[in-house]
Amino acid sequence: MTYKIIETYDENVTKSLQENYSSIISGVGEDIQREGLLKTPERASKAMQFMTKGYNEDPVEILKKAMFKEDYSEMVLVKNIELYSLCEHHLLPFYGKAHIAYIPNGHIVGLSKIPRIVEVFSRRLQVQERLTDQILKCLDVTLKPLGVAVVIEAAHMCMMIRGVQKQNSATTTSAFTGQFKNVETRQEFLNLVSANLK
Repeated sequence: MTYKIIETYDENVTKSLQENYSSIISGVGEDIQREGLLKTPERASKAMQFMTKGYNEDPVEILKKAMFKEDYSEMVLVKNIELYSLCEHHLLPFYGKAHIAYIPNGHIVGLSKIPRIVEVFSRRLQVQERLTDQILKCLDVTLKPLGVAVVIEAAHMCMMIRGVQKQNSATTTSAFTGQFKNVETRQEFLNLVSANLK
């Protein structure tokens, strides 16, 4: 038996969004009955639900289910975590990478859970600044570590394909707590993020 991922969608939400997407397509001057567009409202409805599925997940519970007592008290870094989100201002994607570190204070968390909370918060309507802060606070409040560091680098389609149309621009946001407010600890984190370790 092979492993399968089965996507489920709320029928009422799907129908409501589908009707709205039909109106949008008609509103821009297209023929909603054209063959290539017949199933677009349904597909767009399901895509939007997938891209905002983070509203139905609890990042604190995700972390709590994988917390373990451990005496380790040095930096733990997970870097180059891919993220995809929707800008709440134009409903256009922004995408990039998150680099996250924490210094344990009696508890560690399963490493896969750090990308999981990035996924939960990024699969909501977002701005990069808030996304950075939410990830930081979730780790800080739940793990109660000696410090947390979060850096996000992202490209925003709202800047690339509309407005100023600057394709090579990137936005970096950062947030630090605890020992990462110390210059030396923060610099160690930033050095590890930029290093190509193998």
